[in-house]
Amino acid sequence: MMRTLSLSLVGALLMGVVMPLQAQPVTGETEKAVAALERQWMQSQGTNSPGLLAPLLAEKFVATSVDGKISDKTQTLADAKATKWTSVEYENLQVTAFGTAAIATGVYLAKGTGSDGKPMNARERFTDTWVKMPDGKWQCVASHGSNIAK
Repeated sequence: MMRTLSLSLVGALLMGVVMPLQAQPVTGETEKAVAALERQWMQSQGTNSPGLLAPLLAEKFVATSVDGKISDKTQTLADAKATKWTSVEYENLQVTAFGTAAIATGVYLAKGTGSDGKPMNARERFTDTWVKMPDGKWQCVASHGSNIAK
């Protein structure tokens, strides 16, 4: 009897730890909010306005580029300022929420001139990780891009 009670107590404690890690039901508001922030990010690129991007990135933001380069918020904004896009669009933008975190995925299509002055023609799959900060604002904490074969 005591063993059964102990196992039941341990099981209840484990459920309390595991259950919050599963995807939480959402009303769709989180997905809509994060999708709007992704569109603001795209607008910052399309208008060559890194100032629109800056408030979207967390202070400890980390980006992994298609060539494996890691950059922080400061470097990401500097690259955004030096890159001149002539066209930018997203395909298949999807957002999935998990409580106070959300994952945005999609395809990024863009043409322009890179920070090195060379022409760019990007076709990338991206994954952005968003977190609802203590002040209630959503910010991107990590971004990863992978080239898609043409």
